[in-house]
Amino acid sequence: MLYTLAGGGTLCGVAALVLLIVSTATDFWMQYRYSGSSANQGLWRFCINHKCHVHTITVGECLRKQSITYLLSGTIGSFWDATRAFMLLAVLSCFAGVVLGLSAFTNGNKSRRVRTGGIALILSGFLALLALAIYTGVTVTFFGKRFLDWRFSWSYIIGWVAIILAFAAGICCNITFNSRSMVAFTVG
Repeated sequence: MLYTLAGGGTLCGVAALVLLIVSTATDFWMQYRYSGSSANQGLWRFCINHKCHVHTITVGECLRKQSITYLLSGTIGSFWDATRAFMLLAVLSCFAGVVLGLSAFTNGNKSRRVRTGGIALILSGFLALLALAIYTGVTVTFFGKRFLDWRFSWSYIIGWVAIILAFAAGICCNITFNSRSMVAFTVG
């Protein structure tokens, strides 16, 4: 039973890792209409009519200028940097959790590694949650008011799915550790 929980947690962690990487790397966090053309944006760039450009937006400067042309030119804002940083940290933490979870299947009793892996996976979930919360807040309050017919897209949605999987993986790994500790306590 304990290896089943550790295996399930590790499998959830691998799925969360793949989804976090795909979510972070793709350009479909938000889709909208801009000057009659379809457009989309991710963490690293935005695309209008299938022509992609690096983000050059500072939210504070755009609020002062209130200009769409200024919206597409300027400097990279701290909003993008914060979201990117938290997503990259979530990917790294999830990777560490998966590696530590896989170590449970090597020789010997590695219950501390499983526990540490579970903690890393839960941390990954919190970091991704923070990144998506920042993105959601800025998108709803700033971008949502400036673009017509906007919506969150599939990259953003799989980021939320990855959060759920990371939390589930971390909980499974920590339950495994707690179960092993209880067995060792009652046997010893």
